[in-house]
Amino acid sequence: MRKIVVLVLLLSSGIVMAQKMKLEKGDLKFLSGQKEVNVEFVYDNLKLMKEKLSETDYVTKRAAELNEKSKGNGDIWKKKWKGSKELIWNPKFLELINVVLVKGKKEISFQEELKSAKYTLIVDVVWIYPGWDAAVMKQPAKVSTVLKFVETANRNNVLAEVSSEEAPGDQWGNNFSNESRIGEGFAKTAKSFAKLILKEIK
Repeated sequence: MRKIVVLVLLLSSGIVMAQKMKLEKGDLKFLSGQKEVNVEFVYDNLKLMKEKLSETDYVTKRAAELNEKSKGNGDIWKKKWKGSKELIWNPKFLELINVVLVKGKKEISFQEELKSAKYTLIVDVVWIYPGWDAAVMKQPAKVSTVLKFVETANRNNVLAEVSSEEAPGDQWGNNFSNESRIGEGFAKTAKSFAKLILKEIK
């Protein structure tokens, strides 16, 4: 029985781990020689779950479910969810993209609030699936984004656009925090994106 469970886990993880990243428009050669890039995270178009709920609907539904199980837990979770963008998801993306670029010997710093940078990367988060962890079996989170480079002084000038679909978010061992799993999806997005940049400007 144990062997069957392990096999199912391996097969399911193999399916889940498939991330699609594609350069949809332009190229990334303009990044050659750049030392810094401004980054902005946008959640205005975010949908969640397979049903593609709006963030407001998802938070309302999830909080109600948690409050029903244990009074007050849903309200606590709402605060955690609200803080996750600034405390977990955005920092995970920034940390990993910079780490991979440094390892690839490219001195390009991606940071928020770099208003003087010539180019801005807009990370448009369009879909999130939080995943789940039931100890014996689990489903990684998935994060889909549109990564768009624009001129900081002229946002209408789009230099490149990359789509990233279903970047998996998981860690070794158990991870019972939805917000933490989602953060790993942002980390995976950043890793793959940095590798694409290195490939394009080598």
